[in-house]
Amino acid sequence: MNKAGQTEQPTAPETPLLPDAPGSDPKRWLALTVLLVATFMDLLDSNIITVAIPSIQRDLGASAVAVQAMTAGYTLSFAVLLITGGRLGDIFGRKRMFLTGVAGFVVASALCAAAQNTEMLVASRALQGLAAAVMVPQVLALIHVTFAPREIGRVVSLYASMIGLAVVSGPVVGGALVEWSPLDLGWRSIFVVNLPIGVAALAGAWKWMRESNSPHAQRLDIVGMLLATVGLLLLMLPLTLGRELGWPVWSIVALVAALPVIALFVVHQRHKTRTDGSPLVSLSLFKVRAFGAGIGVQLLFSAIPAGFFLSWTLYLQGGLGWSALHTGLTAIPFSVCVPLVGGLAVRKLSPLYGRYCLVAGALSMLAGIATYAWAADRLGPDITSWHAVPSMILLGSGMGLLMPPLTTLVLREVTPQEAGAASGIINATGQLGAALGVAVIGGIFFSALAGNAGPQADRVLPAHRAVARQAAEVKGCATDALGQDDLAKVPPSCTALTAKSGPGNLEAIGSALGEIRTKTFVATYSETLYWAAGCLVPVAGLLFLLPHHRVRRQETA
Repeated sequence: MNKAGQTEQPTAPETPLLPDAPGSDPKRWLALTVLLVATFMDLLDSNIITVAIPSIQRDLGASAVAVQAMTAGYTLSFAVLLITGGRLGDIFGRKRMFLTGVAGFVVASALCAAAQNTEMLVASRALQGLAAAVMVPQVLALIHVTFAPREIGRVVSLYASMIGLAVVSGPVVGGALVEWSPLDLGWRSIFVVNLPIGVAALAGAWKWMRESNSPHAQRLDIVGMLLATVGLLLLMLPLTLGRELGWPVWSIVALVAALPVIALFVVHQRHKTRTDGSPLVSLSLFKVRAFGAGIGVQLLFSAIPAGFFLSWTLYLQGGLGWSALHTGLTAIPFSVCVPLVGGLAVRKLSPLYGRYCLVAGALSMLAGIATYAWAADRLGPDITSWHAVPSMILLGSGMGLLMPPLTTLVLREVTPQEAGAASGIINATGQLGAALGVAVIGGIFFSALAGNAGPQADRVLPAHRAVARQAAEVKGCATDALGQDDLAKVPPSCTALTAKSGPGNLEAIGSALGEIRTKTFVATYSETLYWAAGCLVPVAGLLFLLPHHRVRRQETA
């Protein structure tokens, strides 16, 4: 028995169980570096593929359905297995599962790089998601059991900054790799880059990371695992694919069917708790106010940045014609402010002001989104990266004030025995919230894009006298092009317009269509951002449900 009265698990001599006193491991900061590198690798990979899609389509002849499967396969296999992956770490060892996940991710990345057809690439992407679902939950769990409470805030701010850096650098790195094509690898280089990073993470984890697990979760809840997987799949599948497929009947049925499956999961978890004490998810976690309310806040909050960056990327690249590199560089102020303000928030502001620090973060993000909407509307296509700096500073500062303290607060009262399961729930909630944000805010964006195309065409076309005789056809082409889910597709109306126009008139038509497209994107983006800003109002309200932990001013000095 150890000093906490828990039965120790037999382990290999080189990977002893983590001591009960977090912060006693002298190699913990080196281990943290490995965890952050693995986090960056996973998030970079999930965001990097978007810029490589055109190259993949040309090389492998991938259809639109195959492209959707490439992105959705990763997202779905990752999100639906996160809770199970977290519990596997509690049972079999978090270091062991982390190593397993990283190794699987490296193998899957190699298979993606070697793919000779779309079927192999889709299957390999799904395998990547599966490996990530085993790897990622161990990160927060190992942070929670390795570092002392006074260090958790600083560590979580570093973790949050790594997330922000990976999200905004994905398109930049992906665009650079595809454009430069090292060793003539083309799009395959975006997967090859994972290999040295993954191997380095494996070596570092093996050398510096210490093993830990939960002595109170010795049986894997197979039934609970299946119910959780099916329930999350029924939620995530329609949220991920529903809008692109026009919300078919099956997507609505799946969303409705998810409710009884999740209810059955809850009933089963209560039964497992009473019978053998080894549920997949300990429902007692949700009785802790900080955890239960924090998870609810995270679900809604995660939707905002996911929806914002989706519409932002479409606006800059699809509407204004910016490159992926230009777009990524514009987000540098955001990436810098998240860790700087996050570190200050967890060390000074959150201890002093409690949940008011988080409320200030939500309001700062609201101001950032609203000012960006105002600048986009006022400046139109003349907006530059410099114009975005104040808004990006407000957004990054707001996320720094909110996200790291929220994660710290949620984990505050979680016992080490439940660290893996709690981490899985936190990550799954983030994924579900992001999918919700993409579905809702993305839906608002695409609906407004289709609705704004006609009115913008009516404003633009009178100034283009060269196409006056074809104004109706040009308007129809613009409306059809901007009213479809795949904005890169050429609708039949545009093909017909081009075919019957003389060579001398094509340039004038292209100029008119380009102006209509740009102004439609600008109007749509501003409108969408005001909706996104409004979504932060209930988030700020929900933050008052969190416990108001504060310390005396002299204790933070």
